[in-house]
Amino acid sequence: MNDFTTWDILRNLLLAARWTVLLSVVSFIGGGLVGALLLFLRIGKSRLGQIFVRFYVEIFQGTPLLMQLFLAFFGLGLFGIDVPAWLAAAVALILWSAAFLTEIWRGCVEAVARGQWEASSSLGMGYLQQMRYVILPQALRVAVPPTVGFSVQVVKGTALTSIIGFVELSKAGTMVTNATFEPFTVYGFVALIYFCLCWPLSKSSQILERKLNVAHRNH
Repeated sequence: MNDFTTWDILRNLLLAARWTVLLSVVSFIGGGLVGALLLFLRIGKSRLGQIFVRFYVEIFQGTPLLMQLFLAFFGLGLFGIDVPAWLAAAVALILWSAAFLTEIWRGCVEAVARGQWEASSSLGMGYLQQMRYVILPQALRVAVPPTVGFSVQVVKGTALTSIIGFVELSKAGTMVTNATFEPFTVYGFVALIYFCLCWPLSKSSQILERKLNVAHRNH
C-alpha cells in the first residue's frame, strides 16, 4: 500500500506541468524567431534561400517529431558531446515549430491580394518598405488565429520529450503511476491538466478568428 494521497499525486503532476509550460513557451518563441527568419528567406528574391527553406520545411514536416528528438539527443553524442535532455528537447521543438510556423505565415503573406503589392510598388516603395508598411500588417491579422492554434500542437508535442528522459507532465505521470499503482487517477489528472493548458489556447484561436473575420468584413 502506498502513502500517496490524491493531493500528493496532483501536486507532483502540477510541479511537472511547470516544465511542460516552460518548454512550450521556449519552443514557441524560439520557433517563432527562427520561423520569421525562414519566412523572409522563403518569400525573398534569393533562389538559393527559397530552396533551402523548402528543403528545411519538407524535412521537419515530413519526419516524425519523435525521430527528431532522438537525433537531437543521441546524434551529438556520437561526437562525444553530452547533451542534456532539456536542451535536446528545446532544440528539437524549436526547429520543428519553426518549420510549421514558416508555412503558416507564408500562406498568410500570400493571402494578401496581389493588388496590394502593385499599389505599393506604384508609390515607389522598395521591397522592405512594402513588407513593413503594407504586406506584413495585413498578413498579421490573418496569421494570429492559426498561430495561436498551433501553440496547442506545441504543448502536445512536449509529451514526446519524455522518451529522451525529460521530466515533463507525461513523464511525471508515468513515474507517479509506478509509485502509486493508480494509473486511472494519475492519467486522469494528466489529461485534465493538458486540457486546462490547451483548451484556453484553442478557444482563443477560435475567438480571434471570428473577431478578425468580422473586422475584415466590416472594413
